[in-house]
Order: sequence, then C-alpha cells, then structure tokens
Amino acid sequence: MKKIVMTGGGTAGHVTPNLALIPTLREKGYEISYIGSYEGIERDLLIAADIPYEGIDSGKLRRYFDPKNFTDPFKVIHGFDQAHHILRTTKPDIVFSKGGFVSVPVVLAAWKLGIPAIIHESDMTPGLANRIASRGATRICCNFPETLAYLPANKAVLTGTPIREELRLGNKERALSFCGFTPDKPVLLIMGGSIGSVFINNAVRESLDTLLETYQIIHLCGKGNTDDALNGKQGYQQYEYISRELPDLFAAASLVVSRAGANAICELLALHKPNILIPLSRNASRGDQILNAQSFEKQGFSYVIEEENVTAQSLLAAISYVDHNQESYKEAMEKSGQLNSIDTIVGLIEECRKK
Repeated sequence: MKKIVMTGGGTAGHVTPNLALIPTLREKGYEISYIGSYEGIERDLLIAADIPYEGIDSGKLRRYFDPKNFTDPFKVIHGFDQAHHILRTTKPDIVFSKGGFVSVPVVLAAWKLGIPAIIHESDMTPGLANRIASRGATRICCNFPETLAYLPANKAVLTGTPIREELRLGNKERALSFCGFTPDKPVLLIMGGSIGSVFINNAVRESLDTLLETYQIIHLCGKGNTDDALNGKQGYQQYEYISRELPDLFAAASLVVSRAGANAICELLALHKPNILIPLSRNASRGDQILNAQSFEKQGFSYVIEEENVTAQSLLAAISYVDHNQESYKEAMEKSGQLNSIDTIVGLIEECRKK
C-alpha cells in the first residue's frame, strides 16, 4: 500500500485543493491520512471526507506585534515534535502540503525523517509558511507563471491549482429548491470567504433591496456573521458557510461576488463564472489577494473593487457592469487554457515517491 500524509489548514483555501486530489490518489492506490490543527476548518472537512485525521499544535508567525508572538513559537516547536512522532509512526512514502502555518512543522519533520515532501503555493507570491517549509520541500508547485521567479529553480513546477471535480457537477434545480428560489429570476452568489468580510457584508445589506429587484441572492457571510433581522426575506438566503451544496449554488449563479483567494478565483475561472473580486486589503494581509485579483483583471476574467472602495453604490455599479458584459468575461475565461492540475500534481507525487 502506498501511503501519503496530507497537510494544510487555517482557511478553506488551504484545504480544498487537497480534497480535489483525494479521489485520484485513491484511484492510484494511496492510503491517505491528514495532519491539521486541533480546531481548524480542515478538521471537519477531512472527517466529512472520511480521511483519518490527527491534530497538532499550530502557532502563527505574525509580521505584527501580538502578545501571542511570545507563546506561538513554543507551539510550533511542540507541533514539530508531534508531527515527527506521527510521521515516524505512520511511515508515509510522501507528504503533500497545501500551506498554512500548521503545515510548517509537518514538512520540516518530514525533511528530518528523509520523507519527500511536495508543497503547493496558490498565490502569486509565496506566503511566509511556504517560504519556511520550502527548505524541506522536494518540489514546490505553483499556480501563476509569475510565481516561478520567487522559487528555487530546481524545485519549482508550474501546475495550477487542483479544482474539485464535483464543482463541475452542480445542479441548478437542486440549488433553487435548497434556497426556496424560483427559476424566473437570476441568482447572485456572494462569497466573503470562510471567515467572512465586514466590508462585503455591509455593502450587500445596504444595497439589498435594490439588488432584490433584479436578483435572487445567496449570501455566504462567514461564521457568526448572519443577520437574524434578514431571515425570511423573500429572494434572499444567508449562510455562514456552505460545503456540500456549493456545486449546486455555483450552477445556479449567473454572477459571483467573491474574495480573491487563489483557490476561489481558480474555481470561478474553471466554471467560467462572471465575477467581481474584492481582495483583502494590505492592512489585513500581505497583499497576495490584491496581486491575484490584478492578474485576473488584466487577463479579462474579473472586475475588481479594492476593499477600501467597497460601498453599496460601488457594488451596485460593478454588478451592473459585469452583468451587461457577461459574454466578454466568459469568452476570456474559455480561452484561458487552464492546466490539468490534478494529473500534473499526482504525477509529481508518484515521481517523488518512486525516487
């Protein structure tokens, strides 16, 4: 039996590409297990996928002052010891990491044990976790051609980002039934990421009555961010987070408003969904979403609103513009020539395992 340990977590974006690889890895005869954090979103997603899961301590390495900066390094060290013990016991042939700070001790423990490790970077420029983990990586997969310039030439491979095949198999009628919508009005899907966005949520709610004149709205607003006062509003459904029904929601959506995480935008590209991207600002991130969004806007895939400029008025204007230019956005996406990411990455896994 071929064995692989997968890792990555903190946000859904650090998990969903791993989920996309799992069916093909199973077909290739791999026994799969997962190392993640104790309470991260990855735990529920992997348990739901029937993958053996073990949690370790996960400390975040921040670029700003926070009292946790004094304690989290000890969590990282403890996480390394835990990952080392798990890998020594499990004896995998290879480790695959999608990033996030929980992945750092796993990749470094694999390096110490002589287990090959492949890591994947979705964003235009590598994040801090992957920059640290790259020391112990055998290969580094990336999503954008521009990223190759930031990676060691002897390790870097342009693969694109794995997209879950089930996203292509959604059913519009199921989505309409799930949401209690009718088939005579287009659907607008709004996605603020797994933790939600105050900027997006506020702009949507301020413009809701106007939007509902034209659209039925599915609003994924993040954990703890639903508004009870809007429950039961006709043509509007809000959810903290959606997993199993997401393919159906995508199938129903005529237009999507989304954050600009690399995995999310690659899913929109694969599904040819006209979209408006609202990337996290540099005040709240290292700017990776801004670069992702700029790349997609330049290629004609997306309309971009900077987070600082999100208002009810700017959102309504953007939705109106993209709605009237849907065909040009779809045409650009259809010509994009996306990479066959799953086969490419699984091929790398097989290659490194054999070596």
